[in-house]
Amino acid sequence: MRDSNIIKSAIIVFILFILTGCATIPSGVEAVMGFDVGRYEGRWYEVARLDHSFERGLSDVSATYTLRGDGGIDVLNKGFDKRSGRWKEVRGRAYFLKDSTVGRLKVSFFWPFYGGYNVISLDNENYSYALVCGPNRSYLWILGREKTLSGAVIDKLVKTSRDLGFNVEGLIFVEHDN
Repeated sequence: MRDSNIIKSAIIVFILFILTGCATIPSGVEAVMGFDVGRYEGRWYEVARLDHSFERGLSDVSATYTLRGDGGIDVLNKGFDKRSGRWKEVRGRAYFLKDSTVGRLKVSFFWPFYGGYNVISLDNENYSYALVCGPNRSYLWILGREKTLSGAVIDKLVKTSRDLGFNVEGLIFVEHDN
């Protein structure tokens, strides 16, 4: 009986680890401190990203963040698929991993699976741009409140990304023409 309970407990811990294990931050990368979710709320445009299957071929990509009553955030990601001529969207939910003043969240678009959403650079004064990464160095986004950012800001964010070990040569600059 005791062995059975130990095995059940181990299985539960393993399942919980699998379900939340992707909500991490890459080694050597730190999330911003002093994060203000109220100022982050609203629409952000994807200026650049590393390629990945779930956004491949999309233009006009945006993410809209809306505060929830339970302390979480509703997420609406939207992009235009030129091949099909249709808009695609996906809804998810995000929750802080630590204190809400640290830019580390877990986000799920397909419950119960979560991935890391880590704000690693941010315009602290105006919240006009953000650099976000996922659980590893394969996921990176440059976001702006406007569809474009100045060359100086892009250069700064690309340098920060390169210094943190991201493959900036793989960045795709997103078209916004629809």
